[in-house]
Amino acid sequence: MIQLPLSKLSNVGTTIFSQMTQLANENEAINLSQGFPDFMPDLELLNHVDHFIKKGFNQYAPLGGMIGLKEEIARKIENSHQATYHPDSEITITAGGTQAIFTAIASFIKKEDEVIIFEPAYDCYEPTVELFGGIVKRFEMKAPDYNIDWAAVKKLVSDKTRMIILNNPNNPSGKILTENDIQELIKLVKGTSILILSDEVYENIVFDGKQHLSICKYPELKERSLLVASFGKLFHVTGWKVGYCAAPKILTDEFRKVHQFNVFCVNTPIQLALAEYMKNDEHYTQLSQFFQEKRDFLRKGLEGTSFELLDCEGTYFQAVKYDKISDKNDFDFASELTINHKVASVPFSSFYKHKLNENVIRLCFAKKQETLEKAIENLSRVSS
Repeated sequence: MIQLPLSKLSNVGTTIFSQMTQLANENEAINLSQGFPDFMPDLELLNHVDHFIKKGFNQYAPLGGMIGLKEEIARKIENSHQATYHPDSEITITAGGTQAIFTAIASFIKKEDEVIIFEPAYDCYEPTVELFGGIVKRFEMKAPDYNIDWAAVKKLVSDKTRMIILNNPNNPSGKILTENDIQELIKLVKGTSILILSDEVYENIVFDGKQHLSICKYPELKERSLLVASFGKLFHVTGWKVGYCAAPKILTDEFRKVHQFNVFCVNTPIQLALAEYMKNDEHYTQLSQFFQEKRDFLRKGLEGTSFELLDCEGTYFQAVKYDKISDKNDFDFASELTINHKVASVPFSSFYKHKLNENVIRLCFAKKQETLEKAIENLSRVSS
């Protein structure tokens, strides 16, 4: 029998999202765990895809992506954040946000480079850094407000710090960065060669009139940053796996060296369809209102329960504290909720390396009205 070499990711197993979705399926539970909509995307967008497939645009796209889509992305960024990227040399179309993140880390992190992340953190950051020999330094943001202590973050910085990874708005907490956060970050990286990887896939889902402060809005940060975004979150098409990375040419050149040997290029007809669809700005400028209505519906439905609703400033996830209901750890509580009450969630501890348990779970509200109604009905029956 073949002797396998030591695993490069020996501590990595099946993601919590897959685990909870499987548990939901096994128990015929409402799946508010994995972050994907259960409703159809706009028929207009689907018709564009059909059009370009039938017109014969079914072969390889250029390495960096279709120019029409990159031009629309550049226009969107300039209109939203007053930042300019050259469509051809500073924007790369990727196979989703996760591939962009992987490629950015692969392009710049080498053995013993240190990377600072903020937990709760999306689960791909740490294993990707470790895959390329990097060392992760963590700052734990904690319930209920998930604020950042920048004096503590400064202590994590050393002469080996190569990159800081941000997720704004943050999945799973729904926290957005403030102007003070940005100014503290500017001070932190000034005079250093530290790169910033800014995961902004939920940039167009920000609530209550608050503003998403993109990293590219600030010239001192833009020059050292790789900005990642996703059409899956923007247009309810997570299964299409199309995103992009915007970065100065000097960073994009390095990014594309890896990208070309990773996926090389991305689905051609879908790129063309997205470009056509993006010509109408309302297809994404109305997104915050669309999801705020869903957030507010879920929050109102749970107001009379023993669940404590934490602030949700962005994303399509609601953080819920359950310590008035149970003293079980969050994984056991989430499992019990799925099995006994038929609502699947994600335990927050899974977003922390050291499994920090604060009795908080994550609910996804990117769902049809009837799905949310049934979930609220089930959750309202959970006794304290």
